[in-house]
Amino acid sequence: MFITVIRNYGLSGKPDLALKTFIRIQDFKVQRSVRSLNTLLNAFVQNKRYDLVHAVFKNCRSKYGVVPNVFTCNILIKALCKKNDMEGATKVLDEMPAMGMIPNVVTYTTILGGYASRGDMVNAKRVFGDLFDRGWLPDAITYTILMDGYCKQGRLVDAIKIMDNMEENGVEPNDVTYGVMIEAFCKEKKAGEARNMLDDMLERKYIPSSALCCKVIDVLCEDGKKVDEACELWKRMLEKNCTPDNAITSTLIHWLCKEGKVWEARKLFGISKVGNAKEVIRILEEMLDKGCVPNKSTYALLIEELCAKGMEEEIEKVVSMAMASGRIDSDSWELFLDKVVGNLDRGTDALDGLLVENA
Repeated sequence: MFITVIRNYGLSGKPDLALKTFIRIQDFKVQRSVRSLNTLLNAFVQNKRYDLVHAVFKNCRSKYGVVPNVFTCNILIKALCKKNDMEGATKVLDEMPAMGMIPNVVTYTTILGGYASRGDMVNAKRVFGDLFDRGWLPDAITYTILMDGYCKQGRLVDAIKIMDNMEENGVEPNDVTYGVMIEAFCKEKKAGEARNMLDDMLERKYIPSSALCCKVIDVLCEDGKKVDEACELWKRMLEKNCTPDNAITSTLIHWLCKEGKVWEARKLFGISKVGNAKEVIRILEEMLDKGCVPNKSTYALLIEELCAKGMEEEIEKVVSMAMASGRIDSDSWELFLDKVVGNLDRGTDALDGLLVENA
């Protein structure tokens, strides 16, 4: 019960109440345990109270009567790494055997991550080697942290070597591993590699994030205008029961319309089952938020969808959003003037209202 209370205080951002609960455990004639101690230290880390982690750890035996274990030391090392105190973290690692504890994979991975986060890949790689020397085998998390460190420095070749080494040692990449590498490929504009790795990710039944899919679609379409490949990727996601959301759909519609493939974009609307005005508006919002500037074909498609659903009154909202973005080309203006002034009963009054609203 106390462990649950301490954990919930940590999750709700109340580390001080978590500490009070831990201190008062013995008032209820219950002995404090190392599990309750570790839960408390984790609550401190979650709330970035790294100073309290060290203070409680230092007094856990004498003041609280709890003997720490390897998990306790790992939490302390994590707190020190978060503080960027790598010297302190390394000191705890060196002292663990004297405390009767054997550092494990999590211990070394935490320190490796600390070095990687400060861009010290020399020491990160050294700790990676130490892990093997101590007889441990790194897991997917260890490999991924090392790869991410190299990717953040633009050292994609080194990250690829680590991933190859990972697979040679029989360690399967997880969804985070794929995410790190796909983002790195996209950043380096390596569209084919990004697409192939996303295919592998789907094949292994991992669900990529919407943002990740949008990045792959963008880099595919920017690289030699491979819009058809982006459409194939979209279809493959459906085949793998990974339903594209509005952000992915809007990104693909943007590129299709930009390439003048309005018919394909219209078919995409049909497959996506955009059933009401809110969905159409949401797709436009996603485009504008991503910095995708819709052209006349895109706006025409959106407006046609609204008209087809008998929701002409929502056209004003589309025009208002476009005006608020401040990014409308002359062809789109021509379309808006035709649709707002020519087709709506309110005519010029509607246009005046839009101009005042966005003045």
